[in-house]
Amino acid sequence: MRNIAPMARIMGINRFYQCSNIMALQISNHVTIPDYQLEISAIRAQGAGGQNVNKVSTAIHLRFDIRHSSLPDFYKERLLTLSDQRISSDGIIVIKAQSFRSQEKNREDALERLKQLILKATAVQKARRATKPTRSSQRKRMDSKTKRGKQKALRGKVSD
Repeated sequence: MRNIAPMARIMGINRFYQCSNIMALQISNHVTIPDYQLEISAIRAQGAGGQNVNKVSTAIHLRFDIRHSSLPDFYKERLLTLSDQRISSDGIIVIKAQSFRSQEKNREDALERLKQLILKATAVQKARRATKPTRSSQRKRMDSKTKRGKQKALRGKVSD
């Protein structure tokens, strides 16, 4: 881990660490993301947690640039067309992991969430085959509509 705290102090961030000791992220048998394409930084987690939350940087902020990555073009296209709030308009995936109390578990969680997002984007959905409603279901639907219509007609004003 390389400490860049002096720069962080200038930027107004108390504890900011750039982590570069991660192995390549295996997406599938043929696709991996090398560690230098992942920008992982440790930040302080939000929310309740007592005194510990104010002094330990356990949350992980993961950034991954889709356009400048070594992913195959098919993966890039699918990721960029995916409408997900974690993907910015510049094509950068931003994942913040702060579920666990340890930095290592949050790092693993962030990497797993990135992997799942990429796999979700590249999963080819089964083509939907249009089907006709059965005759009995059509008959049931029409019977319920006429029954409901008669019931509503009885609610009208009574004329003598």
